[in-house]
Amino acid sequence: MPGPLRSTVDRLDRPSAYYLGKNKKRKYHRDRDDRDDRDRTPEEQEDPLKDAATLYVGNLSFYTTEEQIHELFAKCGEIKRLVMGLDRNHKTPCGFCFVEYYSHQDALDCMKYIGGTKLDERIIRTDLDPGFQEGRQYGRGKSGGQVRDEYRDDYDPGRGGYGRAIDAERVKEEEEYGKGR
Repeated sequence: MPGPLRSTVDRLDRPSAYYLGKNKKRKYHRDRDDRDDRDRTPEEQEDPLKDAATLYVGNLSFYTTEEQIHELFAKCGEIKRLVMGLDRNHKTPCGFCFVEYYSHQDALDCMKYIGGTKLDERIIRTDLDPGFQEGRQYGRGKSGGQVRDEYRDDYDPGRGGYGRAIDAERVKEEEEYGKGR
C-alpha cells in the first residue's frame, strides 16, 4: 500500500526562513533540555506560529508610507498595530514592517490574498511572525539598514539606489580617479 498522500502546495502558516534560521540549535548552546527537544518529532514540538497574528512584510519600497500599508492590509481584517522597519542610524524606513492583527485567521487571509501582490511597483512578501519584540524594528545591516541592501550591486530606485557598500566604493573611486570613469 502506498504511503500517505503529500500536498504539493506549501502551507500558508509555515515558518519564515528568518524564523527557521534564528531558531537553529548551536553547538555551544546545547544542554540536556535540547537533547530532549531533538528526540521529539516535529508534530510533538510546540509550534509558535500556530496562533500567530503578526506578519512580517518584506521587499517594501523605502518610500512606501504607513498609510499605504495600513490601507492595503486593513482589507483583510482589523489591524491591531503596524510597526515600520527603520534604519538603525538614520531612523528612515528601510523596506520592511510588521503588521499585527487581532486574530490568526486575519493574518492567514492576508498572506493568502496580499502576499505576492504589488505595492509601490514592488512585489511584497509576507510571512507569519511569532510576534513583534522591541528592537526588531531596526535593520541589522552594518550601516543600519537591511543586510540585503548592503551589498546589492544593481541599481534599485525603490530601495535607495545602489547597495550601500557598493555605493561607498563607487564614491571612493570617484574621489580617487575623478568622475566619468
